[in-house]
Amino acid sequence: MAECHTGQKRILVTGGSGLVGRAIQHVINEEGGGKEGEQWSFLSSKDANLMNKEETQAVFQKHKPTHVIHLAAMVGGLFKNMRVNLDFWRNNIYINDNVLQAAHDVAAVKVVSCLSTCIFPDKTTYPINETMIHNGPPHQSNFGYSYAKRMIDVYNRAYVEQNGRSYTSVIPTNVFGPHDNFNIEDGHVLPGLIHKAYIAQKEEKPLVVWGSGSPRRQFIYSLDLARLILWVVREYNEVEPIILSVGEEEEVSIKEAAEAVVRALDFKGEVVYDTDKSDGQFKKTASNEKLMRYLPDFPFTPFDKALKDTCDWFVANYDDARK
Repeated sequence: MAECHTGQKRILVTGGSGLVGRAIQHVINEEGGGKEGEQWSFLSSKDANLMNKEETQAVFQKHKPTHVIHLAAMVGGLFKNMRVNLDFWRNNIYINDNVLQAAHDVAAVKVVSCLSTCIFPDKTTYPINETMIHNGPPHQSNFGYSYAKRMIDVYNRAYVEQNGRSYTSVIPTNVFGPHDNFNIEDGHVLPGLIHKAYIAQKEEKPLVVWGSGSPRRQFIYSLDLARLILWVVREYNEVEPIILSVGEEEEVSIKEAAEAVVRALDFKGEVVYDTDKSDGQFKKTASNEKLMRYLPDFPFTPFDKALKDTCDWFVANYDDARK
């Protein structure tokens, strides 16, 4: 679907203070990634409770965006999802319904929402691609979050069909980088490993990795993802989602990720695996073939360099980092 908007672009980012929102801010402000005629606004939870319809409408009326990058969500790692699937379902449904309708009410011409590879069916063939989202139930461990995120794709198609809007979504693989949530209990695997290794180093104790270390993941650096999302906002005009990820050959096991954290932090202690803890989904290998058709030469940051930069940031900002 072609975009018909000319003139000043007012781009509003929900979840602007989170991992990906901060990465977009960095690319815009520190790398000169903004363009002439673009006015950027980044919302945090302090600006509005997006689970509340009136607050969401008010903040959209205030900014009157022409374009929206919708990153806001209730998120958490495997163990938090397993505890409160109902909360993940309800809260994300509220957020998504309010944001997409508020964007429509102010006549935003384009909305790009952020999904997750965990929305894909648990029982599937690999690699997964954009056509397979609705082909079966997601993994039981995070079905609340997964179904709520899947519904954004349903919303997008309905808004496009009924109102002619350019609504679409991106599907990143596991994102990591500066400003991540390094909470050990509720964060995602890589920031959790970084925080645990940092503490274990300080206390001269073993690094305990939850699970067997055998599950496999593709990791994308938050700054790479930010650069790709800017491209999607400006250039990508399909309603169908697009997977934003490194290639299948870049997939690493949790054990390999833990070993990379050990190298990045120069951790000298023992590494042990607590196999009483759940592994979660074994793998969710995603194809970036569609992205590569559009951007065959996109320069992804090498995993070890991105991880080293993230670890350095965490150590330097330990007191203020989310944890």
